[in-house]
Amino acid sequence: MAQAAQVDNIRLWAAPDHARLVFDLSGHTEASVFTLDGPRRLVIDLEHSGLNTDLASLNLDGSAITAVRSGKLDGNGLRVVLELSREVEPRHFTLPPNDQYGHRLVVDMEYPGESAVQNPIDPIEAMIREQELAAERRRAETSAGPRQEAAIAATQQPAAPHPRRDIIIAIDPGHGGEDPGAIGPGGTREKDVVMEISRRLQRLVDNAEGFRAVMIRDGDYYVGLRQRTRIAREQKADFFVSIHADAFNSPRPSGSSVYALSQSGATSETAQWLAASENRADLIGGVDGNLSLNDKDEVLRGVLLDLTMTATLNDSLSIGGQVLDQLGRVNRLHRSRVEQAGFMVLKSPDIPSLLIETGFISNPDEERRLRDSGHQQRLAESIFAGISEHFRRNPPPASLLAWQRDNRRTPSANEYRIQPGDTLSTIAARHGVPVAQLKQANELNGDVIRVGQVLRIPRS
Repeated sequence: MAQAAQVDNIRLWAAPDHARLVFDLSGHTEASVFTLDGPRRLVIDLEHSGLNTDLASLNLDGSAITAVRSGKLDGNGLRVVLELSREVEPRHFTLPPNDQYGHRLVVDMEYPGESAVQNPIDPIEAMIREQELAAERRRAETSAGPRQEAAIAATQQPAAPHPRRDIIIAIDPGHGGEDPGAIGPGGTREKDVVMEISRRLQRLVDNAEGFRAVMIRDGDYYVGLRQRTRIAREQKADFFVSIHADAFNSPRPSGSSVYALSQSGATSETAQWLAASENRADLIGGVDGNLSLNDKDEVLRGVLLDLTMTATLNDSLSIGGQVLDQLGRVNRLHRSRVEQAGFMVLKSPDIPSLLIETGFISNPDEERRLRDSGHQQRLAESIFAGISEHFRRNPPPASLLAWQRDNRRTPSANEYRIQPGDTLSTIAARHGVPVAQLKQANELNGDVIRVGQVLRIPRS
């Protein structure tokens, strides 16, 4: 029997909570995927298929796959066996040809119990943030009378120590993995440029007191558009920013743009076209990305029904204006105001969100600038300057910035901000005070502390 398809190439994309294996095929074929134990393996059988690539060249770094081997299946098929270092939950699907690829078999391996981000939010900080969100929802749902009664009741309760939590900024480098995004005339891939800018932004956020960054993707792998907002919500983000590089079918357009969500659709034909092109990224990844603001998916139902959306959108536009002002100091602006469009990644009901097009990768001059490390740094600095300006003016109630504003000072020399790896005993020893005295000064009943928490250091 003639072979129906050849496996011409195999690509692997490793993420913290999953790995994606993509088989590039010369034609359509049927596949069967199942796991075996003793030792742990994942078996991929392809009917009437052969292998036309070198498995030894596949880079397995960062994945649960320790080795790959292949063999014939019933004389006219192909069996690929993946040796695994951990349990996986596999799923697979085939994709038809598109503008970038031919026939493909996609095998996803989910890692049970793993977080989608490399450094997930501390559970205590997550609880504090959830309490803040719950309080905001209650304020939106109650009338002025009950709010006043609650405020009176609150004043009768003993004051608890201020949480002084970090403001969480979710940074989303667009595209990734088998989705390169737009490609410039010089071959520059959007996914690479925006990752560089995002990592620079991450360092700026993490180095700023009172802020912490969460990377939606922290490597070259694909994340679905709905999953990006879901990760931000799981990590209790205060703000979500998606970084992209614009493209058009002409080399002439240039400049940066900032987008917030529009509930009624795009505000211009260009914005509408761009929203559709970005949303089609999910089609490349094998997910139906054809969503509009009129459908009734789970996230959008929250947008339409939750009254907090109005405040969220207002915050998005406010931050967008600050970011646009800062971007205009380092780059030409394609639009002089914050545009609004139906980007799927902006549809979180309770997280202010922006999509930033840093420049036109389709413009040869701007493509060269987007590759330049100095320009990337200036773009990242301008984005963070706009974000931080907003939150310094409007800090969340439980944040360190709110505490500093209310106390009209910065932490003094007799305070210490907990770093990763710290324990009460090491902090006490470093400052020459007994552990019991340190606990008493901070009203601690146990030894549990969290990264970012500010401790008062008593005089020894």
